Amino acid sequence: MEPCRRAGLSGVLCSLSLLCVILDIQLDGVFGATQAEIEHHLEMGRKLLAAGQLAEALSHYHSAVEGDSKNYLTFYKRAAVFLAMGKSKSALPDLTKAIQLKPDFLAARLQRGNILLKQGSTQEAREDFEAVLQRSSDNEEAQNQLMKANELEELQEEAQAAYHQGDYSTTIALLERVIEISPWDPESRELRAECYIRMGDPQKAIQDLTPTTRLRNDNRAAFLKLSKLHYSLGDHHESLNNVRECLKLDQDDKECFSHYKQVKKLSKQLDSAEELIEEGRWIKSAPEAIDVCSEAHQRDPRNANVLRDRAEAYILNQDYEKAVEDYQEAREFDGDSNDIKEGLDRAQRLLKQSRKRDYYKILGVSRNANKQEITKAYRKLAQQWHPDNFQSEAEKKEAEKKFIDIASAKEVLTDPEMRQKFDAGEDPLDPESQQGGGGGQQGWPFHFNPFESGGSFHFKFQYN
Repeated sequence: MEPCRRAGLSGVLCSLSLLCVILDIQLDGVFGATQAEIEHHLEMGRKLLAAGQLAEALSHYHSAVEGDSKNYLTFYKRAAVFLAMGKSKSALPDLTKAIQLKPDFLAARLQRGNILLKQGSTQEAREDFEAVLQRSSDNEEAQNQLMKANELEELQEEAQAAYHQGDYSTTIALLERVIEISPWDPESRELRAECYIRMGDPQKAIQDLTPTTRLRNDNRAAFLKLSKLHYSLGDHHESLNNVRECLKLDQDDKECFSHYKQVKKLSKQLDSAEELIEEGRWIKSAPEAIDVCSEAHQRDPRNANVLRDRAEAYILNQDYEKAVEDYQEAREFDGDSNDIKEGLDRAQRLLKQSRKRDYYKILGVSRNANKQEITKAYRKLAQQWHPDNFQSEAEKKEAEKKFIDIASAKEVLTDPEMRQKFDAGEDPLDPESQQGGGGGQQGWPFHFNPFESGGSFHFKFQYN
């Protein structure tokens, strides 16, 4: 207390003064760091960075910055780790702090200028490159980057002018170089996406818009536009995923929520139809799948995937003409889809095939009938139409024809390879599809017709 009396402090003030000194010492011990500790963190950070252990290196540089917030090099080195991790946005504040602490630190200015240029901030990037050249006029990198900044500014102006004139092809060509110079600029990608949309190429628009959701904070507009583009292409799952991302950023966004309700309802309908197809409940569920798809089609008549799904349901229902019609309409909305092209080709083959012989219809079984069901149907019909059951010649001839068709159907549908060909629209017993032509005997599965061997011929048929 003696120093307090000499300073003329009262007892209370003296106690408070001493308490502050003690607290200051304790806090300095908690938050401060010795120079040796700071050097240790910097050295460990350097070694871990060299070894590619970026997260661990960053942790040491965090400690170094906390220990000495006045050292420009610690901020610069931490920025280097952020850049190595691909986190340019996090690196910028550290580079700016390093420049504030040491305005003539050219390496930091050059690095910041490079980031700003890639982000499309031409004016700010130019200022950094010019600042470098003022102190080091022969800096080759700064000279080259300044030329790029000037080129970028000119290209951006030309692209905007072409876009406003409705010349979308020229705009896209100009933006190709713009994006090459500034790949982290969301505005250039958004503008090019808009050009692709106006030119009727939503797939390329999606490719440009997708990275902008990461390049721009709170990019609800991009998520909503992506959702609508996927919706227009019939990709309801991706549409739903993107509109949900929009609502994660702001659950009260009215436009996103309105679109979410629309997509959710359609997605539920399509999932219901696809579930029926995936579960294989074809014959019982084909009409239900058609109804669900038809309802979805009324809500979104340009959705190629809805038309594709309904076409498949029509095929299962053996209504091949309608399947062809749906696939043709789907092709108008998505002419690049291989699934739709292949589906249309198959539906057309099945339609042609149905006008000849349909082995499923001959046996009266569904297209997903198993071997046991096929054999059971065959036995029943073979007994019914065996020629020995008929008396008149006309009846016998008719029975022979039906019996041969029944036996042919059984042979094709119980042989996996032949059935696969038939399901693809090719009749393996059709003489026209056989190499080198063929004779009428192709229709009989055992390659001879017992009913042509003589009027008095009879035999014991094995219903196997």
